[in-house]
Amino acid sequence: MLRLLRSAACAAALAPAILASTAQAEEFSWAVTTDPQTLDPHAVNTAAVLGFLNNTYEGLVRRNKDMRIEPALATSWEPIGAGEGWRFHLREGVTFQDGSAFTAEDVLFSYQRAASPEADTASWFSPVSDVKIVDEFTVDFLTTSPNPIFPDSIANWMIMDSGWAEANAAERPDKESGNYATLNANGTGAFQVTSREPGLRTVLEPFEGWWGEVEHNITRAEMTPIQNPATALAALLSGDVDMINPVPIQDVARLQDNPDVTVTQGIEARVIMLGFPHQAEALKFSTDTDENPFADARVRQAVAHAINVPAILKTIMRDNAEPVNQLVSAAMRGYSNALGDGPAYDPDAARALLAEAGYPDGFSFGFKCPNNRYLNDEAVCQAITAMLAQAGMTASLDAMPVQNYWPELRAGNYDMFLLGWSPGTFDAEHPIRFLAATPNEAQKLGSWNFGGFSNARVDELLPQIQSEIDEDARQAMLDEVAQILQDEMAYVPLYVQPLIWGTRSNVTLTQRPDNFFILRWVSVN
Repeated sequence: MLRLLRSAACAAALAPAILASTAQAEEFSWAVTTDPQTLDPHAVNTAAVLGFLNNTYEGLVRRNKDMRIEPALATSWEPIGAGEGWRFHLREGVTFQDGSAFTAEDVLFSYQRAASPEADTASWFSPVSDVKIVDEFTVDFLTTSPNPIFPDSIANWMIMDSGWAEANAAERPDKESGNYATLNANGTGAFQVTSREPGLRTVLEPFEGWWGEVEHNITRAEMTPIQNPATALAALLSGDVDMINPVPIQDVARLQDNPDVTVTQGIEARVIMLGFPHQAEALKFSTDTDENPFADARVRQAVAHAINVPAILKTIMRDNAEPVNQLVSAAMRGYSNALGDGPAYDPDAARALLAEAGYPDGFSFGFKCPNNRYLNDEAVCQAITAMLAQAGMTASLDAMPVQNYWPELRAGNYDMFLLGWSPGTFDAEHPIRFLAATPNEAQKLGSWNFGGFSNARVDELLPQIQSEIDEDARQAMLDEVAQILQDEMAYVPLYVQPLIWGTRSNVTLTQRPDNFFILRWVSVN
């Protein structure tokens, strides 16, 4: 036994040297279809922005490789009193990438900034009534009612250095014109941005003062946006980049046979759906009606019946996606097993519903779609356009880059639109708060409810869902909301998007279902 213990001790002593010799430091490059719109962590609430910025900014909590919440800039947290809020104990000795010390003042500042009307993250803080500094490394978040999922809900809220933001006139986000924080970053994360050329490249290098345990062997990382899938694939095969996301679906089988490439596949948390202008008096792009047919639930149900989702999954997604009947996938907490299947493909039923709603001859409208945000997004929209035409609804498809797409939706310049939603909390409450709650800027609700869908019962149930501790009672309320959304066809859920990443065979990484690419888990061997 003594000999075995000595052998183990020797092996442990040699391990660092062995690791150092086998895991040589390397440069790494990867290609994406969507360049982050900004480096400001509070300006734009999209996966492209938040996923990238998780490499340089950090929050009080973060998600690990298995998507579970773990400590980050907070080392621990606990409820206050009988559901009055949450107390967070901050990590000491942390510095920002410019050398400034991290304290409770930065947490308070970042809350005020991220919850401001100028921020796209304000809805995250709708349950918060106040934030108070207890001491230099303790902060209380007071909530309007018990909120058991609050720590999960702020996993992507990132802390900024208050002094850096104030010195550079970036006290608030500026989604329209931008400010210093749009092109520059100063976080506490494992990597720091050393060069930013929007649309061309972004360079990151390890932050030597990072508080965490280093798992990667990257000395320099470069992200390049490549919108053309064939160009991205050629760059991977030639070795010009080490990773592409996504891999074109039609090329998956070919890449799997290539010994120089590894294909990593999974199912994303993102539900792809269609949205409507519920509150519009008239369609903006119709040539034959001065009304808004989509204000009638029967017309929205007709849209659902007109779309052959299985055919889309078979021909366009090559059986790599899964159908869905609600705003979250079955992998999410709060998914409604009680909800029946959504409307089946039935063009005759679609035409009958249109006639019942007063549109026996159908109508024309404009259909907005991104062409570089979701996997095969434009091809899916083209298929939907053809299917709707067979049921009497003539869509004029307008596909555009995502940087132009979001402003169009926020301005209401659409009659129908495609949207993908991945719940940041991995909980069914999330899309209700963002997509189904009646828009209310003061209460920070419905910030992505572009069409203004409104249902009094949904609004009544949401705060109860947020505060209910009993899982069965909470699930019953979530089931009720899911049924309402399906009955009213507030959105038309289509499918859960697949994840398909391609890397050179010497790269190891972690693929999470939120499609966030985390550099600190990458090694080049």
